[in-house]
Amino acid sequence: MWGSSFLLIDRSLLFFSPEQVVGYRLFIGAITMMLVAFFYGKKFPRSITPWLHFIVYAVIGNILPYLLIATGQVTITSGMAGLLMAIMPLVTLVLAHFFLPNDKLTRYKILGFVIGISGVLFILSPSLSDGSNTFFGILLVLAAACAYGVNTIIASRLPSYDPIVSSACVLLIASTLSFFIWPGIFFIDFSNVPLLSGASLILLGILPTGLAALVYFIIINSAGATFLSNINYLIPVVAFFLGALLLGEDILLSNLLALLLIISGIFVSRFKS
Repeated sequence: MWGSSFLLIDRSLLFFSPEQVVGYRLFIGAITMMLVAFFYGKKFPRSITPWLHFIVYAVIGNILPYLLIATGQVTITSGMAGLLMAIMPLVTLVLAHFFLPNDKLTRYKILGFVIGISGVLFILSPSLSDGSNTFFGILLVLAAACAYGVNTIIASRLPSYDPIVSSACVLLIASTLSFFIWPGIFFIDFSNVPLLSGASLILLGILPTGLAALVYFIIINSAGATFLSNINYLIPVVAFFLGALLLGEDILLSNLLALLLIISGIFVSRFKS
């Protein structure tokens, strides 16, 4: 689900602005999870503390990275955006050393980080020279990956909540905030929305936004931040090849080598495990 989000964002951006993509994917995701919560008879928290935590998740884990990715994908390909997300587990490794007491850096993790970062750097030069990606767009997506890493550490430090309640409340807050931040996204002539862009945005809201948020909190509660960050190696693989197969994006040898380096870095960092 997460790997397909970059393809769906790319198709949504054919008609919608980045702010509209963010606002409506959050709105659709919130509706999806509210229906799930009501179906299971979940009750939302009545105290203020959980809602403060949900606001943090909404801003750092949803609004900020979603906007950075959507804006970045205006000037870079979907496959490149997905490939760049591979830095997220490496960022999480470093942050976990400082903020999670039982997840310190080891020589394997340090070596893995160096290998993985070299893979990210390996992407930049040829990807810029082929004209299909801009340096600014790449930086925006890298910043989004860092935001995801920060959010993962925060989720590991804060108290655990019911995954259905957490995902529903976070998306409800995030969608509400996005409409306050960008009130202009309301003004859309839906009769002119192309079928492809409209369907992509709906799928983006239901799958990589709504249901994926539920999966996120389930994994955080049951397996922790490091495990969650390491499953991220699947995301760039899925995103990269979906872009190539469905959008005809180029598969450069340098991209494949960079992907191999990044995955190798994650493997080395998990060697002892």
